[in-house]
Amino acid sequence: MADQANPFESLQTQVEDAAAYTDVPSDVIERLKHPERVLETNLSIELDDGTVEVFKAFRSQYNGDRGPYKGGIRYHPGVTRDEVKALSGWMAAKCAIVDIPYGGGKGGIEIDPAEYSESELERLTRAFATELRPLIGEDRDIPAPDVNTGQREMNWIKDTYETLEHTTAPGVITGKAIDSGGSEGRVEATGRSTMLAAREAFEWLGRDLADATVAVQGYGNAGAIAARLIDEAGGTVVAASDSTGGIYDPDGFDAAAAAEHKAETGTVVGYNDSEEITNEELLTLDVDLLIPAALENAIDESLAADVEADVIAEAANGPITPAADEVLTEKDVYVVPDILANAGGVTVSYFEWVQNRQRFSWTEERVNDELERVITTAFDDLIEAFDATETPNLRTAAYVVAIERIVSAYDQGGNWP
Repeated sequence: MADQANPFESLQTQVEDAAAYTDVPSDVIERLKHPERVLETNLSIELDDGTVEVFKAFRSQYNGDRGPYKGGIRYHPGVTRDEVKALSGWMAAKCAIVDIPYGGGKGGIEIDPAEYSESELERLTRAFATELRPLIGEDRDIPAPDVNTGQREMNWIKDTYETLEHTTAPGVITGKAIDSGGSEGRVEATGRSTMLAAREAFEWLGRDLADATVAVQGYGNAGAIAARLIDEAGGTVVAASDSTGGIYDPDGFDAAAAAEHKAETGTVVGYNDSEEITNEELLTLDVDLLIPAALENAIDESLAADVEADVIAEAANGPITPAADEVLTEKDVYVVPDILANAGGVTVSYFEWVQNRQRFSWTEERVNDELERVITTAFDDLIEAFDATETPNLRTAAYVVAIERIVSAYDQGGNWP
């Protein structure tokens, strides 16, 4: 499996591919291939044993033409400057494709959080929040959870910002706990949008998701929830995996029970006497729907040649390299791109921000109904662009829509001084 593809170069390739199907001038396209600014900082933290350790951290603000920068913060040993730049660019495109008034941002700390205590992680998070303080704000840059972060870390960032600014500003960050100003439906949002996007793709192809066999690579929040919702919709989940390995049962299994098994044991392996398989074997199973829900570069050119799924819905960011995209296009594998499939997280983050600004909470039913409207409308816009521009695949069509919306806002605002 690939781990060498540079995600920022992948983003730039995707922008270039889509630009060929637009009338946007090349100099404006060049602007969209680079972030506006990147913060790189070193966080010095005293550990529980009294020693000091330094952690590298980043925040990329990619494009703010459509509104405040928006994007998550991840804690992972693989975090790099280029990864954060790529993720912030994907966020700019993601917000544009679902037509919410945000730009793109992303942040990360190079750390394996499993190796540190809660108190150490709190000190680290608050140190990062202090460095981010001049950049973030309800109308400037609004972080959110990502890989290995969640409500706890978002609550710490909110508290640090509000304490230092001597204010109350729940909209400075999203993905918070309900009692701290979070939104109903936020935890399930990414998995839900993956299910909705897959459902729309199957309907577009004249098929029914309820008749589909499904494999999910990455059984964390997004993957497990997508699997459960597809299971509830009638689909048959036959395989799942996490960093420890995978499971396969051709007759299908209870997706929610598999998630409970993982919560109890730390792995999906061993669930219900299912067959044990590798992550690579899962990605090449003969299934109707494949959901890559782990990290980027899961499917490279070599592995793509062995992919047998009919449809791929990307719950992860950048799980398919550009070279693999070309292979899958030639094989007539339809890929619902990450900037649409996993856009539920940022969409419900937007709903959370709106509620914070209004000081008014929505019901979970309203959140889910609004999310479904956004995703289905975005899919219709994607297919309209796909048909009108005759792009080779859905990803390129999605970037055509995103680029044109970002450039429209850029043109309307003008370029000065």
